[in-house]
Amino acid sequence: MSDTSVDPNRAFVRAEMLTARPAPGLTVGPIAWMRENLASSPGNFLLTLVGILILYKLIPPVIEFAFIKATWTGTNGADCRIAGFGACWPYVVDYLDEFAYGRYPFAERWRVNTVFVLFFALMVPLMIPKLPHKGWNALAFFGIFPVVAFFLLVGSPTLGLPIVETRNWGGLLVTLVVAVTGIVASLPMGILLALGRRSKMPIIRLLSVVYIEVWRGVPLITVLFMANTMLPLFVHEGQSIDNLLRALIGVAFFSAAYMAEVVRGGLQAIPKGQYEGAMALGLSYWKMMLLIILPQALKLVIPGIVNTFIGLFKDTTLVAIVGLFDLLGMIQATRANPVWAAPTTMLTGYLVAAIVYFTFCYGMSRYSQYMERRLATGHKR
Repeated sequence: MSDTSVDPNRAFVRAEMLTARPAPGLTVGPIAWMRENLASSPGNFLLTLVGILILYKLIPPVIEFAFIKATWTGTNGADCRIAGFGACWPYVVDYLDEFAYGRYPFAERWRVNTVFVLFFALMVPLMIPKLPHKGWNALAFFGIFPVVAFFLLVGSPTLGLPIVETRNWGGLLVTLVVAVTGIVASLPMGILLALGRRSKMPIIRLLSVVYIEVWRGVPLITVLFMANTMLPLFVHEGQSIDNLLRALIGVAFFSAAYMAEVVRGGLQAIPKGQYEGAMALGLSYWKMMLLIILPQALKLVIPGIVNTFIGLFKDTTLVAIVGLFDLLGMIQATRANPVWAAPTTMLTGYLVAAIVYFTFCYGMSRYSQYMERRLATGHKR
């Protein structure tokens, strides 16, 4: 036998490490992403083709209407009728203030701008988890800001601010006031209703069930009509409830019922051992809920909560039925002006409304996905 045979004990022992090689092109990168998400199966590939076809049919006409054939300068509807029947952007520029403020007095619009700036200045740091002093930030946003915003928007002779009646409010101002108030009020109300529905006290459980089922059993438009006509019956003769306040109460109560069912789903998803462990530690009911159960339950139902918020934001358009002019209501009101009478003015207004609503709703959706990833079990902070 030759002496050059390989020692079997060293046949598979490598003396040096191999240099790192890039991953195969079909497992990482854009091609791998498309294979996994767009063509992972024949059915998904077919759906991808259908989606591309729909986008091909929808996007080019929108681009052509909004940019290619659009009118960019002009002073009336006649200028938009002679430019290819595209979007009439001079109409939007002319009505931009009303789309934002409604008929809020021009000299007092600085108050609305101040409220907008304060709102975003306090909300953005609250939404960034890494920023410090979240407690003070939350106190300012949920405790101080509503009071400041109320006096700025409504006015106070004591503070030297003229009163601006809510019938002069409109546009994006009304949309944000109704949406933010409904969102902020419906979440704590929904949590209490969800806890009440799971309560062991029969009276509390019955009242919660009746409330949730009744409010979920009627459409929002009916709730707004009832709030507009029934709430004045509960005040003394000669007194009245502001129209905007009626809508805010109706929207908050309506959204709370849907929020309660979302939160209840999260509570039911918590393992029984969590409850037993909290009780074994001697925690009271409210400490158990606030410190152990609710944080886990709310984390589980973030998609449902945000979905309810998005639906509420879009449902603010219904307040126009009770005499309030939100963004869409202000766009509809411009029909009465013959100066801008043109085939494309209303379509342009609706396009602006679609962009605004999509921006806010998409922003809420993306932020909820970010929070889901960040709060996922095992996430490294």
